[in-house]
Amino acid sequence: MRPALVRFENSIALLAMAGIIVIPLGEIVLRKWFATGIPGAAPFAQHLTMWVGMLGAAIAARDGKLLSLATGEFLAHSRTASAAKFVAAIAGAAVATVFAVGGINLVTLDRVDGTEIAAGVPVWVADLVLPISFGLIAARLMWSASTSWVGRAIALVGPIGGYWIATHPELLDGAPAWPWLAGLVVAALLGAPIFVLLGGAAAVLFMVQGSKPTVLLITAYQELTGSAGLATIPLFTLAGYLLAEGKSSERLLRLFRAWVGWLPGGTAVASVALCAFFTLLTGGSGVTILALGGLLLPALLKDGYRQRFSIGMLTSAGSLGLLFPMSLPLILYAIIANLSMEDLFIGGMIPGLLMLVMLSAYGVREAIKAGAARPPFVAGEAMAAFWNAKWEIGLPIVVMTALLGGYATPVESAAVAALYAFIMQRFIHRDLPTIRDVVRVTGESVGLVGGVLVILAVAVGLTNYMVNAQVPDALIAWTTEHVESPLMFLLALNIFLLLVGCVMDVFSAIVIVVPLIAGVAEFYQIDPIHLGIIFVANLELGYLTPPLGLNLLLSSVRFQRPALEVMRAALPMLIILAISVLLITYFPSLTLAPLRWLGRIP
Repeated sequence: MRPALVRFENSIALLAMAGIIVIPLGEIVLRKWFATGIPGAAPFAQHLTMWVGMLGAAIAARDGKLLSLATGEFLAHSRTASAAKFVAAIAGAAVATVFAVGGINLVTLDRVDGTEIAAGVPVWVADLVLPISFGLIAARLMWSASTSWVGRAIALVGPIGGYWIATHPELLDGAPAWPWLAGLVVAALLGAPIFVLLGGAAAVLFMVQGSKPTVLLITAYQELTGSAGLATIPLFTLAGYLLAEGKSSERLLRLFRAWVGWLPGGTAVASVALCAFFTLLTGGSGVTILALGGLLLPALLKDGYRQRFSIGMLTSAGSLGLLFPMSLPLILYAIIANLSMEDLFIGGMIPGLLMLVMLSAYGVREAIKAGAARPPFVAGEAMAAFWNAKWEIGLPIVVMTALLGGYATPVESAAVAALYAFIMQRFIHRDLPTIRDVVRVTGESVGLVGGVLVILAVAVGLTNYMVNAQVPDALIAWTTEHVESPLMFLLALNIFLLLVGCVMDVFSAIVIVVPLIAGVAEFYQIDPIHLGIIFVANLELGYLTPPLGLNLLLSSVRFQRPALEVMRAALPMLIILAISVLLITYFPSLTLAPLRWLGRIP
């Protein structure tokens, strides 16, 4: 794609993101000093979030970064890669076209209805992003099907077929759903984006009952604009990507090594802490391993750590951090399960530290065994490193003070984080020397956000179908009939989530699985906050589960080692983290005690 068009799309995304930042910050200022607010602030921010999410999905399709099952990543390195990619792209283009047609119908309905967002701005103008984005996704998936013009011409069958089905829904009315669903499952296994599986399944299940695709777009619109907290996802993601750009990782590594490097295993501990920090900010998207691997592996090897241990440690540490405050999976879980973000942030701190400490302790053991180097503690260097990284250290302190201190809402705190990271990287450290760099990084962060929010948008239709079909009730009845003990239920949940995390990213798993298991866990009187921490902790472990754990595949590519070698290297760390997950599961006080101490729960 031409660079000018890429910059144009990224610039539009930046403008939408700027709106989400400015509106909450304006609310803070006006509320504190003028006892007023911005008229229509909440609905405008929510609709801008929809724009960011849908434009981000189109950008993710452009860059080939729509979230998919780990099987697709595995097949990408096989001899059948081209054929699998071709089939997956055709299916994806067809489903995206169905949603694009549904989006056009929604725009028409809202234009006739004449409803407004606020301040005279009509809803149909905001709706335009739905057909435009899904249309771009369809076109880009079709284009990516092949590198030849003949292959792309054949791949047109996807958009054409999707348009025909969307404009003739009666073709599926009363027809059996299973052949279509089976085809979607095959396409997902071959690498089609997860939104294709979920959205396609929802479309099929509704259309065989006589409904039109427009129904799914109405639910998608309601989901993307109905939650005030949804804006925290793009805002915290932008803050994380801004921080990951440039030399923040080097400043923080210098800080950690200066303060703990003199201890046995100090470099390993510093590497684990740094990986957890960046995984927290980038949402477990694989950015940590790809961005920090080239910095941390040489540092570990230089200090005398074995190569096999070093690769395993970095692969494992790349999944840590998702239980700490500001974690994107915790934010999404809070939205899906309708829980307090603050409670999840507090509840995840001790379990997150437990996983970090246990992995660090293994690093200390390795350092003693290998006789790794221990640079002496130098007070001057420690203070200089602290001063050099003071802005990075200040970010979580400022945000959590604003949030937990009651000075700002979660969305406003996220806006503060994004603005803080922008000022730090653009004007203080100048790691982003030009506005073009800001536009580029914003495009990258919005691509991740889009990959998540497009799944959320289409999955709500499937969730509604399952609720109407009483699937959660049937699951509760089956589970309670076959599993008597809450402890056995938790063990079964651990195993199930481990398998889910092996093949599916954490965001998709939250959207799909949480509505199904929440009712079952409630029957066994599992605290909902504890359930959320169990859920995310297990999915952290899923990143390391052979053979399809995402971190295993990413490390294989980043460190240029066979996947089997990476799996063997990470196995001891997988066992250690599995023990920590069992402790988190069966000792709920690790999660709930801080909440009781603060008086947030009885």
